[in-house]
Amino acid sequence: MKAVNNTKLPNDEQWHAIINNDSKLDGQFWYGVTTTHIFCKPSCPSRLPKRDHVLVFTDPQQAIKNGFRPCKRCRPLNRIVNKQIWVDEIEYTLKTNYQRKLTLNELGQLVHGDPSYLRHTFKDITGMTPRERLNEIRLTQAQHLLQTTQSSVSQVGREVGMSNTAYFIDCFKKRFGKTPLQYRRTKSLKPVPLSKGGQS
Repeated sequence: MKAVNNTKLPNDEQWHAIINNDSKLDGQFWYGVTTTHIFCKPSCPSRLPKRDHVLVFTDPQQAIKNGFRPCKRCRPLNRIVNKQIWVDEIEYTLKTNYQRKLTLNELGQLVHGDPSYLRHTFKDITGMTPRERLNEIRLTQAQHLLQTTQSSVSQVGREVGMSNTAYFIDCFKKRFGKTPLQYRRTKSLKPVPLSKGGQS
């Protein structure tokens, strides 16, 4: 991965500090994780990212200018992270990881927070649990795929992270009032034949 806007990849000393959560180098550099767009102190105890997903910054404002958000766990700006900023971070992570199996614990690792506190904070701000929001994202994406592709219902379910076809159909019907095939027939310009399973 290429560094952007005067950032760079970690050298061996910096990477060693990140691996060992070395607080002696706090204040000398900050690192951002490109898969989550979170930046941290070297001493951050969060899960170790892959080295090629890490960019190094000489100033925390440089990280912010590059689109990274402060870690809630290690507080790289030396102040408590605003709840709305953290919720925005959770939302971004859900939208960019909806295709994979994502438990609350895994989400907590990705956004550097305690899972139960994460769930409470997200629901307090949005009115939805992370799981409810994740399903909403998945079902909205399924709508798009049903309208724009000829993928089977089971394939659409897998592509949006819902590999259990029966569960996917049940969730879709509860959300939109139609099964995926019924929805596709009402939205498609071309008629779609019934599957062998006879879903209606």
